[in-house]
Amino acid sequence: MTALYGIYGVSGFGREVMPLARQQLEGEDAELVFIDDASSVRTVNGHRVMTYEVFKAQEHTLKKACVAIADSEIRQKLAEKLVDDGVHPWTVQAPNVVVLDEAELGEGSILCPFVTLTSNVRVGVAFHCNIYSYVAHDCEIGDFVTFAPRVSCNGNVRIEDHAYIGTGAVIKQGTPDKPLVIGRGAVVGMGAVVTKDVPPGAVVVGNPARPFQKG
Repeated sequence: MTALYGIYGVSGFGREVMPLARQQLEGEDAELVFIDDASSVRTVNGHRVMTYEVFKAQEHTLKKACVAIADSEIRQKLAEKLVDDGVHPWTVQAPNVVVLDEAELGEGSILCPFVTLTSNVRVGVAFHCNIYSYVAHDCEIGDFVTFAPRVSCNGNVRIEDHAYIGTGAVIKQGTPDKPLVIGRGAVVGMGAVVTKDVPPGAVVVGNPARPFQKG
């Protein structure tokens, strides 16, 4: 085989991504494996599991990988390590993903089943977009952003690097002259309804979304 493709991470999300990757490579002369430095098993769901050092040592003319790990800081470190070692970023997307006009998608992203990117959106690298989520018109998504399932990101929204948007969250539409902004590293809780800007690093919950108060 001339090509080796890897899904970095054999946890739950990695195992969800693997069938999408397998379908995407159907008919190609390539081997598809899991990469995981902590796993003690040799095969999972019919695919070999190898450490990164073993993956790197394999002799193939082409190597590609995506990082299926939720922690965005770890995802960035692994993505940068892959590039440094000559492994090409690989975007995996389900066959029923909808992408409309002038939608830009960064390398190494993962788009799960029933995801929609509508028109005139720009998405950074290594975006994780889980099932039934959408990004509407004129949105800008930064690098290493994560959407959990069923996120509704309406038009004219800007989400900065490393933000995490929880399951079922709804982000209100902004305007062309004043997009709604979710700051770098912010966390939007499950089911939250975001109606105004979220500062960098903040955690917001509820409807309407407000800063999370411990205790």
